[in-house]
Amino acid sequence: MRVKFGDLAQCVNDRVDDPKAAGVERYVGLEHLDPGNLSICRWGTPDEVESTKLRFKPGDIIFGKRRAYQRKLAVADFEGICSAHAMVLRAKPKAVLPEFLPFFMQSDLFMERAVAISVGSLSPTINWKTLAAEEFALPPLDEQRRLATVLRRAADVAGEFRSAARIGNRARDSLIVELYTRGLRGESMTTTPVGSVPRSWSVEPLGNRYSIQLGKMMSETARSGGNGGKHIPYLRNANVQWNRLELDDVATMAFTETEREKFCLRPGDILACEGRHVGKSAIWRDEIPGACYQKALHRLRATGSDVPEFLLHCLYFLSITGRFVALTGETTIPHLPAEKLRSMEIAFPSVGEQKEISQAIDSFDRSIDALNMRAQRAAALIRSFNVEAA
Repeated sequence: MRVKFGDLAQCVNDRVDDPKAAGVERYVGLEHLDPGNLSICRWGTPDEVESTKLRFKPGDIIFGKRRAYQRKLAVADFEGICSAHAMVLRAKPKAVLPEFLPFFMQSDLFMERAVAISVGSLSPTINWKTLAAEEFALPPLDEQRRLATVLRRAADVAGEFRSAARIGNRARDSLIVELYTRGLRGESMTTTPVGSVPRSWSVEPLGNRYSIQLGKMMSETARSGGNGGKHIPYLRNANVQWNRLELDDVATMAFTETEREKFCLRPGDILACEGRHVGKSAIWRDEIPGACYQKALHRLRATGSDVPEFLLHCLYFLSITGRFVALTGETTIPHLPAEKLRSMEIAFPSVGEQKEISQAIDSFDRSIDALNMRAQRAAALIRSFNVEAA
């Protein structure tokens, strides 16, 4: 049967203008939704956000209406508030089984339609009225029930792999703490300003070994090209996640020739967030040749033979052990000025041990990546199965 999407679900627009007064404990932003995963595994708190949000209840579907190509969709199992860049959808049981609708929305058929009807170039967004008018072919309720059972089993398999990956990530944290406090050589320890470290390690300001520079200041002139420069892709805070870059939304602005020489990224540069998620870092591998970066990011570049991967994991170690919080203080939006970062004391082993520590962590990461890949394959099977069912 063919049916309009608006007959399958209602768009719940329960606005919350003051998140702190919402009376709930959890806030779900689009950044908390994992593509291909119907479960919500991460969230924030209402006191971390401002501006209008949407209330959702258990069983509601949270669907990212902005940049639908990211496939951010999940089913809530608790009450909370979510980003206004999402839709809160509630199934209409007479037309569709509530347990089937989320799987249908994960399908390539639905997602490709959602992307096609999105409007806007920088942040394409779905309009509810447009989506509600779209027609889809759905199986009868009995067939929906059978499909939902099969798809739930496949989703459970994917969930088991994701759960194993999360356990692996916790073990990874323990490994990093061990490696960055005791090293790999079984040496005797010595007391330093940064705590006990292996005796052969050198404790010195980060600026002694890495050049540190903030990126180009944003301006209306640069956005419009009024400075006579050339429009160049640039990295910003939103593009940097721990140990990876998200490059599906890279903006451009005008850089003069002098600015391009100053701010152009090189392979092996570390990009570290200056504000909000202070210290969050990833290594640039020349994914977009000639790309630059803006002032929300520090660029760290080794001045000698130090291993960038060692410092990348070290910055994560400093984050999970509270060093960045101690540096920035308990502010609403913390910032880490370049001078503070340069003066931060770091314990450096020999270059050889830096490589070995980096390789040990990278090997562990490959095991976690393999688990995530198997989860993604299970999710892909769900999507292709839905296409045939539709």
